[in-house]
Amino acid sequence: MIKILTKLTRFSFIAFLTVSLSAEYKLGRDYVLVDNPLPVKKDGIVEVTESFWYGCAHCYSFEPAINSWKENLDSNTKLTKMPITWGGIHQLHAALFYTIEALKLDSSTHSAVFVTIHKEGNFLQNPKAIKEFLEKFGVAPEVTEQYLNSFSVKQKVNRGIKYAKQLKISAVPMIIVDGTYVIQSRGSFSDMLKVVDHVIELQRPNS
Repeated sequence: MIKILTKLTRFSFIAFLTVSLSAEYKLGRDYVLVDNPLPVKKDGIVEVTESFWYGCAHCYSFEPAINSWKENLDSNTKLTKMPITWGGIHQLHAALFYTIEALKLDSSTHSAVFVTIHKEGNFLQNPKAIKEFLEKFGVAPEVTEQYLNSFSVKQKVNRGIKYAKQLKISAVPMIIVDGTYVIQSRGSFSDMLKVVDHVIELQRPNS
């Protein structure tokens, strides 16, 4: 009888702990459901998107945390970055992001953009400054100009404008899970990423 009671007590504790953990994060408080979500590919992979801006100091501080978090993702979870496109300067920096991607430059180039803006005081606020910046990475100015003005880069920037409106992105950094849930930066970066982990598992059966 004592053994049975012990097992029941242990089971009750585990059940209570499980419920407590799942109740730790709440819809509407820690993450929100997108009113007009993006289509889910249903390929078994949860797509996580970080919306950011190179000129955002908070995004600069978040960069090491999100990159470290990315290293521990399993093969069924994918992280992509989507630069915000609110206004002219945001769209220019978005074009810089997609140009770096198109040129297949090392990922450290993105970190260099953050450092140039936030540590060196060069806001990269016009194409000339961007051409001079990328020249340090071996990209000829005329090549940078070609990519900045290419159809592919412009198309991605325009897509970003559309998605930002649809997802109602009003602040950065912001995390979108499968185009369905949004997690804003509140508290520590560690806490934010724990919410992201929770939402990923919540969404996984629907991906």
